[in-house]
Amino acid sequence: MSEVSIDRLYSDEPEFSDYFSLLKPRVMSLVVFTAIAGVVAAPGSIHPFVALVSIIFIALGGGASGALNMWYDADIDSIMSRTKSRPIPAGKISASEAKSFGIVLSVISVVMLGLASNWLAAFLLAFTIFFYVIVYTIWLKRMTPQNIVIGGAAGAFPPIIGWAVVTGNVGFESVLMFALIFIWTPPHFWSLALFMKNDYDSAEVPMLTVTNGRRSTRNHIFAYSCLLAVVALAIGFSSLSGPFYLLIAILFNVQLVFSAFKLWSRSEPECIADNSLLERKFFKFSLLYLFVHFAAIMIDSQINMTWLGSLI
Repeated sequence: MSEVSIDRLYSDEPEFSDYFSLLKPRVMSLVVFTAIAGVVAAPGSIHPFVALVSIIFIALGGGASGALNMWYDADIDSIMSRTKSRPIPAGKISASEAKSFGIVLSVISVVMLGLASNWLAAFLLAFTIFFYVIVYTIWLKRMTPQNIVIGGAAGAFPPIIGWAVVTGNVGFESVLMFALIFIWTPPHFWSLALFMKNDYDSAEVPMLTVTNGRRSTRNHIFAYSCLLAVVALAIGFSSLSGPFYLLIAILFNVQLVFSAFKLWSRSEPECIADNSLLERKFFKFSLLYLFVHFAAIMIDSQINMTWLGSLI
């Protein structure tokens, strides 16, 4: 990417909302929610103020990653209809400003998380930022159709960071939460790519729909959805879970596999005829799917703590 080609003269000063948009607030909300799940599900106790401050700095680190992603991807963001209204291609903030903003926020978030909680959590946050910006955005995204498979790890770290804030270590249960997000990410984004294929074609991003075709993408979505169901149900038999999570996991994963099968068996004329309605529904369902699973983990963790407390 040529930073010089993206920077231009700006007649107006950027507004607060422009800088906030750089943080990718929708992605940040997922980071915050899953990090909170890691904090809530972790064994042990933490002062509520420390927990709150830690979540804020984890969110800030996630936002910093978003800003740096927008800096590097400004050239392709200006081509894709889904992203052309972002602050840099819309001419509200220059690429160099976004880069500086992201670097400063990265340093602040990591250092302050270390001071507020512990340095393992801070290291994990720093590694997450590095992985998202360097490994995914700069290296993988424009090189391989497996970009979202490997790069999805960056979005899966927040529950591990939240767990580390409380315990000072990385537990097996936090790795299970990581695995849930890691396996969920590819089918979630591939379903988006199915109805946004022209964007990735225009920007020459080697998404699976572009390099392997839509039939292959549907095959991959079905395979990963089946694997995701296995991981989600496995969590139901771990210490993270209880009856509520297991019930939710059974209901939602039956729906997940059924929906993925409907996508898999779908023909392209059907997709064109209804303007990719089924793909859009799958994408929206996948968002609800992840939210409900992590909400169930938090609810059961509190039920389990109450039950143990009554025994003591």
